[in-house]
Amino acid sequence: MTDRVCIIGAGSSGIAACQVLQARGIEFDCYEAGSEVGGNWRYLNDNGMSSSYRSLHINTSREIMEYKSYPMRHDYPTYPNHVQIAQYFDRFVDHFGFREHIAFRTEVVRVAPGEGGGWDVSVRKRGGKRLTTTRYGAVIVANGHHWDARWPEPAFPGADTFTGTQTHSHHYKTFDGYEGKRVLVLGIGNSACDIAVETSKVSERTFLAMRRGAHVVPKYVFGIPTDHLTTSPIARIGWWPMQRAMLGLIMKAVRGDVTKYGLPKPDHKIASAHPTISDDLLTRLGHGDIAVKPNIERIDGDTVRFVDGTSEQIDTIVYCTGYKITFPFFDESLLAAHDNEISLFHRVVDPQHPGLYFVGLVQPLGAIMPLAEAQSEWVADLLEGTATLPSESEMSDEIAAYHRGLVKRYVRSKRHTIQVDFLDHLAELRKERADGARRRGQSRALARDEVAATA
Repeated sequence: MTDRVCIIGAGSSGIAACQVLQARGIEFDCYEAGSEVGGNWRYLNDNGMSSSYRSLHINTSREIMEYKSYPMRHDYPTYPNHVQIAQYFDRFVDHFGFREHIAFRTEVVRVAPGEGGGWDVSVRKRGGKRLTTTRYGAVIVANGHHWDARWPEPAFPGADTFTGTQTHSHHYKTFDGYEGKRVLVLGIGNSACDIAVETSKVSERTFLAMRRGAHVVPKYVFGIPTDHLTTSPIARIGWWPMQRAMLGLIMKAVRGDVTKYGLPKPDHKIASAHPTISDDLLTRLGHGDIAVKPNIERIDGDTVRFVDGTSEQIDTIVYCTGYKITFPFFDESLLAAHDNEISLFHRVVDPQHPGLYFVGLVQPLGAIMPLAEAQSEWVADLLEGTATLPSESEMSDEIAAYHRGLVKRYVRSKRHTIQVDFLDHLAELRKERADGARRRGQSRALARDEVAATA
């Protein structure tokens, strides 16, 4: 069986895995459906999977988002736009010199356990028909989780009668075509806020509808990027409820009560849902440029009726209802993320399928890129044999504890199935790498003792 590794995807997580494996001298091939690196951050990516829109900027500061192995340029703003981020990824790949290991415009069609071990990976060039299958010792899945749009399920009653346009935030690129329209944006996540703010500048009227309220977090607090506070070790000293209470007091001081802007009162504590980050939403609400509505009850032709009994004539509905975690190259009998649930040891290792790893499959309170880098370092330890995994039962216990923690902390939602805290996840990866190295040392010592005993 070959020791060569397959990496699926050359987005921000995939190229992190490429860099780490190359630095460790581990042979790999990376397959990317598009013509360039960057994945979701490549605006109008020809792989058809990017959710970027023309005005997109990052929601985490560059200091938190950058790879540890390759910091961003100091002349970048605190919150760069997607063009600058895509350029950063290009420079990252070229700096470490592994672009030649990426097969562009190549789709991974099927991944299946190989007879006798390893994984058989079947690929084809985009637009082609011929499949090429290669045996790999391990597979790193880095295909992202913001590309397969999740529409309301079930659809709202009467959705099929709507006379206007219905789209998903995944397909939103610019406000072109929204001029003079009556626009309804459904959701209160980051994309929903950005799209509502942007369309409100050109529409006749923009409405923002939501099932529940949210704690809207500004990008700056007292002139400091907010994530510098929330990911600071100093800010995280003490019991978690104490940290959350302190964050709530800070938000109240700098933002005030969100209900004063017309938003519903959140039915959950701060940090019990993925944060909604926006400097512009509250201002547009305060100016009256966006009107808040509760959830949709039903749709009748060009009229949308809401659960509070009100109704509005609408031309366009933009559903900002999140994404499905999807692996189109796996047979569902092998692995699937039903309801976005997937059982992975420390969010990386599939205990049921040796040699199968997932990098970047997390939704952090922070940035994915440094986490993907740290996850890749751990995977490299396992591939090199400098660390070993615990027993399957121990891995199952950790997975169960993780899921219990999610249920206890977060609002029940399909968007909260892979949540991690930035610093906590880095710490658990460091600990597991050390534990894995210790297990490896113990197993070697045990093997030497067994040899000595039989000599």
